[in-house]
Amino acid sequence: IFTLNELQISSGRPGMPTATARLVGPNGQEYVSPGVGTGPVDATFRAIDAVVEARNTLLEYNVHSVTEGIDAMGEVTVRIKSPSGGRGKGRVFGGYGADTDVIVASAKAYLAALNRMLTAIGTKYTAGESGPSTLTVSRPQPVEA
Repeated sequence: IFTLNELQISSGRPGMPTATARLVGPNGQEYVSPGVGTGPVDATFRAIDAVVEARNTLLEYNVHSVTEGIDAMGEVTVRIKSPSGGRGKGRVFGGYGADTDVIVASAKAYLAALNRMLTAIGTKYTAGESGPSTLTVSRPQPVEA
């Protein structure tokens, strides 16, 4: 449903961890959103949440190295839980991501889990419409090419 197009992160001490995510939505539009968090992964997930707007609880976050060396491939798995009420009924969904940048791998894993959750609960995305089976992506605005 959603794919990661770009991710920009700023983190360090002193400073406030921030992320800007550019996602491609189900309608083919690009959406850009910032996020601020307690660390770069939290900021990234908050930026993604601002676009996807799908409530969930992060249950598990795991990262490990797949290869050796300074340019090692990082592998991330996440598990999220949908809200207990409504169609989600508190189900758990997993996602996987791999990249030489563990923050990018984290974003891929989180999006994979969100996409599984949205598909399983039957959420339909329609630009500009609202209804019982529609989640309108209203913030942030699409990026003009």
